[in-house]
Amino acid sequence: MSVIQKQSIRSSIVIMIGFAIGAINLILIQPKVLTAEQYGLTRIITDAGITLASMCTLGSIPVINKFFPFYKSYLNPKNNDLPFITLIICLIGFVIMCIAGYAVKDIIVRKFSERSPLFVRYSYLVYPFGFFMLMFLWLESFSWSFRKGVISNSLRETVARIIFTFLLLFFSLHIINISQFLTAFSFSYILPAAILFFVLRRTKEFIFIPTISSVTVRMKGRMINFGLFIFGAQFLNLLSRTVDTFILSSKSARGLSDVAVFTIATYVVTILEIPQRSITSISVPVLAEAWKNKNITHIKSIYRKSVSNLLIIGLVMFCIIWVNTPNLSRYLGKDFTGIEKLVLLMGIGKLIDLGTGANAQIIGTSSYWKVDFTTNVLYTILALPLNYILISRYGLTGAAYSTLISLTFYNAMRFGFLWYKFKMQPYSWPNLMVVAIAFVCTVIVYYIPQISSPVIDTIIRTIVFICLFTPAIYFTHISNEINDLILNYLNKAKSIIAGK
Repeated sequence: MSVIQKQSIRSSIVIMIGFAIGAINLILIQPKVLTAEQYGLTRIITDAGITLASMCTLGSIPVINKFFPFYKSYLNPKNNDLPFITLIICLIGFVIMCIAGYAVKDIIVRKFSERSPLFVRYSYLVYPFGFFMLMFLWLESFSWSFRKGVISNSLRETVARIIFTFLLLFFSLHIINISQFLTAFSFSYILPAAILFFVLRRTKEFIFIPTISSVTVRMKGRMINFGLFIFGAQFLNLLSRTVDTFILSSKSARGLSDVAVFTIATYVVTILEIPQRSITSISVPVLAEAWKNKNITHIKSIYRKSVSNLLIIGLVMFCIIWVNTPNLSRYLGKDFTGIEKLVLLMGIGKLIDLGTGANAQIIGTSSYWKVDFTTNVLYTILALPLNYILISRYGLTGAAYSTLISLTFYNAMRFGFLWYKFKMQPYSWPNLMVVAIAFVCTVIVYYIPQISSPVIDTIIRTIVFICLFTPAIYFTHISNEINDLILNYLNKAKSIIAGK
């Protein structure tokens, strides 16, 4: 776990920088530069492009994550055909999806022309966005296997967002028009993908061999079976998490304008994923290796510590976000009314997701990976109709309730399976104590009288919460890892003060 802990901390810092840049773009700049409809369009292009990219992988990404340790153990890097085979699969998938998209273009026009005509006009931009996202996802999976997750996270979370910042600047200065802005936006991931490609090539192990190796011949049946099942599971999961954007744009009264409100609320909540993303990128190859060696004790340790640490970090971030949502609402103005309730409901759902730790990664890298497919099917069966019904009836609030209910059900299934099959039960009384401490601190900070300046008020509330929560966690010794981290930063602060 020490390797995971060290790399996940570095990765978390990188992702936090990326999220900070994204927050500046999405919350501070974008609402002032773009109209609500244009804002919503950037979100729907992103969601549609990510969904397209996920479909185009045809299951090759989970195959890389699961089977790369076998290729590494039994083959010389110069004989590893996994990069070449998976690239061909991804390219074939993209061609198939382009043909399918052309076949259903009339349906898109009918569904979105009334409430979201801007999307109909620029829907073709989904394809370049999806292609370069596909290439990045493929390269990212190899970067995880080569233990270069920090680099891939840096490129994914920062470079694309910096590019977007410049595009917003150019558009606001009238250097480019809206068509040029959106076209350039659809190519956002070409640079991150190119950089990551050259980083992997420099390892001298990322080689393209247009032949079939003995490992592929021996394991092709298992890989195809595994890839298709996990691909189906991951695609259904992604579809369930992004379908609300498409339903909002086609069914809600304000179309893309409601998507804009939902986008900001979603991004604010997505900040909670910072520790989760970093742990995922680092833990996947470690868990795959542990399952290969049948090291159940190590897997249980990762599960328990991931729950403890993600719950604490997630609670801190969620509570700070929640006590400051009134300031966010004041800044955004009347066009983004209702965002506070969205952040609360969706934030609780994401907190439940964080609080179940690395359950998805443990199941996905185990021999019971078909459970991943089953739980995602059940999740989709619940989420799709729930989204449609609740959004049609309650609009934006319905989307938030659907997210909360679906995520709770989804993680309960996964937790139940790991408990039943492997006796993995990572919770203890200290976990409940963390929730209680966070709740008390939040109530105290929330009722502090509001200051006229949103910025100063936000700073004060954040500092007060941290000053209340951190000592409480430290002196109750709930997490040794968190305590070590606090001591580490305290010692560094002392050294700086002492001038050493």
